[in-house]
Amino acid sequence: MTEILLDALKKAAAAHGKYEADELGGVYDEDWPQWYAQHMARTLAESGYLIVPRES
Repeated sequence: MTEILLDALKKAAAAHGKYEADELGGVYDEDWPQWYAQHMARTLAESGYLIVPRES
């Protein structure tokens, strides 16, 4: 599981750097946690992973 999350995080970091440069003109993104979460959730879903709450 760690490898899967690490890969998604690395992809998000690379994509976010491009996003900051291209879309924000190099401005620091104050909302980066939201952006990362959305990107990682989308990346994992596209790879066939599903995050669901654990039943109590």
